[in-house]
Amino acid sequence: MPLIQSTRKRSLVITVVATVIILAVVSTWWIYLSPVERASTLVKIKLITINGAMASAVLALLALGFTLSYGVANVVNMAHGALFMLGAYMFFTLGPLGFFRLELLPSLILAPIFVGIVGGIVYLLTIHPIVEDELAVLVATIGVAIIFQQLVIIVSEELFGRAYLAVPSFLPGYTTLLGVKVANSRLLISVVSVVLFAIVSIFVAKTKIGRSMRAVSQDREVAMLMGINTTRLYIITMVISASLAATAGIFITSSTTGTADPAMWLFPLVSSFAVVILGGLGSIKGTFIGAFIVGYAQNAVIIIFTRGSFLAGAVSLAIMILVLLLRPKGIFGKRIELE
Repeated sequence: MPLIQSTRKRSLVITVVATVIILAVVSTWWIYLSPVERASTLVKIKLITINGAMASAVLALLALGFTLSYGVANVVNMAHGALFMLGAYMFFTLGPLGFFRLELLPSLILAPIFVGIVGGIVYLLTIHPIVEDELAVLVATIGVAIIFQQLVIIVSEELFGRAYLAVPSFLPGYTTLLGVKVANSRLLISVVSVVLFAIVSIFVAKTKIGRSMRAVSQDREVAMLMGINTTRLYIITMVISASLAATAGIFITSSTTGTADPAMWLFPLVSSFAVVILGGLGSIKGTFIGAFIVGYAQNAVIIIFTRGSFLAGAVSLAIMILVLLLRPKGIFGKRIELE
């Protein structure tokens, strides 16, 4: 106990000292800026604040699925990004511009359900037989991601004559926040993402299935002795995980990029991987905090640097490498807390 308290005090002192140094450097830099440079900097700060918050909200939803799959089923699902991509394509296929010509709301509901079922099937066929071998799971899920990419290209070209699809937005128009023009669709999706994150968190914390997830994450053998069907629970977890990835894919393509791309699965996979490693593999609250750190870091680079959009993925990788070197367990450790 004294050792733990000493470590906490040392961490607190380091944090306070680092904060003071950063504030001193920023204050000195600000004093020497010209009025024009200050105005430009304020605009960039507003852009980072607004865009970072909106991007982080959806990123948290995407990374939550990755967190659940690892925390409960102990599966590092490298096909998570492919499920993200599949959600966007299913949304288009079901939607008013696609094959089935449904309205946007039914498409938004049905697409994640479909991808969730696909996620459950993928687990049963490719992950469950080798779930005890982590390396085999990594290789298998990467293979699944590449297969999905190729299938999406083939099916899209057959149905629509092209593989790149323009995904419609949910809400037209713009709103001004802190002097920053924000698309209504993006603002709506950010709020919905936070609400969905909260709902899933409450589901895990309060429901019978959620309590079973927590029990399995803490001790699988004891949970099985208590009568919990772990295989069924893993399937449910993977269905929820895939549905969250699909929902995030729909949200991001419809509000930000506007286009579904067969190769779009890699960047979200890297980003979500960076988030869960930063927050702690298996920690829901760590996922939420990590998403905002990574989201703000990516947006800061994009806005500050001329070619920052090409560095966003590198920022995620840099954060991930630093965390692995300095604190391999992340902010909240490896064990899933689901709280």
